[in-house]
Amino acid sequence: MAIDQRIEQLRELKQKARLGGGEKRIEVQHKKGKLTARERIELVLDKGSFEEIDMLVRHHNRDFGLDKHRYLGDGVITGYGTIDDRKVFVFSQDFTVLGGSLSEAHGKKICKVMDLAVKMGAPIIGLNDSGGARIQEGVVGLGAYADIFLRNTLASGVVPQLSVILGPCAGGAVYSPAITDFVFMVKNSSYMFVTGPNVVKTVTHEDVSFEELGGAMTHASKSGVAHVVAENEVALLDRVRETMQFIPQNNAEDPQRKECKDDPNREDDSLNSIVPENPNKPYDVKVVIKRVVDQGNFFEIHEHFAPNIVVGFAHLNGQPVGIIANQPAFLAGVLDIDSSTKAGRFVRFCDAFNIPIITFEDVPGFLPGTDQEWRGIIKNGAKLLYAFCEATVPKITVILRKAYGGAYDVMNSKHIRADVNLAWPSAEIAVMGPQGAVEIIFRKEISAADDPRKALDEKVVEYRERFANPYIAAARGYIDDVIEPSQTRPKLIRALEMTRNKVDRNPRKKHGNIPL
Repeated sequence: MAIDQRIEQLRELKQKARLGGGEKRIEVQHKKGKLTARERIELVLDKGSFEEIDMLVRHHNRDFGLDKHRYLGDGVITGYGTIDDRKVFVFSQDFTVLGGSLSEAHGKKICKVMDLAVKMGAPIIGLNDSGGARIQEGVVGLGAYADIFLRNTLASGVVPQLSVILGPCAGGAVYSPAITDFVFMVKNSSYMFVTGPNVVKTVTHEDVSFEELGGAMTHASKSGVAHVVAENEVALLDRVRETMQFIPQNNAEDPQRKECKDDPNREDDSLNSIVPENPNKPYDVKVVIKRVVDQGNFFEIHEHFAPNIVVGFAHLNGQPVGIIANQPAFLAGVLDIDSSTKAGRFVRFCDAFNIPIITFEDVPGFLPGTDQEWRGIIKNGAKLLYAFCEATVPKITVILRKAYGGAYDVMNSKHIRADVNLAWPSAEIAVMGPQGAVEIIFRKEISAADDPRKALDEKVVEYRERFANPYIAAARGYIDDVIEPSQTRPKLIRALEMTRNKVDRNPRKKHGNIPL
């Protein structure tokens, strides 16, 4: 065969591989309002940057008629490219090929690209759209899943891992995304569940739809599995690209600074009046965050889950930072099981990838009640405490208002190695709120008064003036400075500059035993 014929043969093979399951199945995919595996890669990566690996791989199974369905690529597209000129590795499951089912060959392709990502020190993005394991291959497919799970675990904390769910993801397949750092889902077309609606109905007699059981908003608001959701695939993949602005290539690098067009010395007088005079009145902490960070751009993570705490990314003078903030507008910003685990995991991600942590604190304590106690608020609250204690990245805290009880300690206090602790004049740092403290300390005196209600109110005012302020903590050095709220942005930027070359280490050990 002449060389030009061989080249023509190669071109034909590659063209066939690019069609996946064929034009008819691609048309069906589009009719569902879904993109193809290749279209998704083109959207998430810089234009023209994708280099494919293993395009010509086929499975080798001959059972159950599979020998008649040996598609090139075997239902997953793998390779590497760039996002904003920074290398990333990617795999994209192709639902047009045998429902994107995972076989031995399919799994080996994913494992190869994950191994390359770790060796080259670059993030891995998984675009998931699969009917699950290829049943005809039996235990071989299950073994391929386990090979992927192992690599997810070993890569955790080494390179960032992002999972994008763009169709079904069921059974054992869900555990790969669950191990990764962030899960992205599309409303009304992404589904994750260990057992589907039919099995649920058979076992528990519950009637539940795909969307109710494992849809994007279910996992975004109830289970906390999904970190980011969007209305459609194009918007979601744009959010994936946006995430990459804040994270480094690997755990040995610092996140990439960007040019800042926002004055680092900018003050905002509106912050001086944002905290209400009445300590029981709410306000939106997201307004505080957006008025402090560069150009008001805050990329929120886990927006719909445990809204009593806010987490996400932003830039301060071009420096990527992770932000954790109690939200007084929801449950008064109290810490509970869900908010503790949400924030704890985010802190650990930031620490793993050298992202400084900024904490905005306004917390009245931990949520009381039998439900919280019986479901483990002790061990779950300890997760957040553990995460902050363990973190060695620059850690800066601003107390906006309440910092009561054990929650004061947990929310990145000076006692657990925070580097810079600031407070607004509105800060109230105490063992508990004024009324609760007064009712304990002056119980006998109040009950003996002619007008107990008046006596209680007077004591509350007295206690608030004496103790519910930042100056006792500042006198002890637990607060480094009490600042004017308007000056929060420049103060944080200077603190970040001061901590830029921070070196802190934990005792040598295999790993700690976080209270899971």
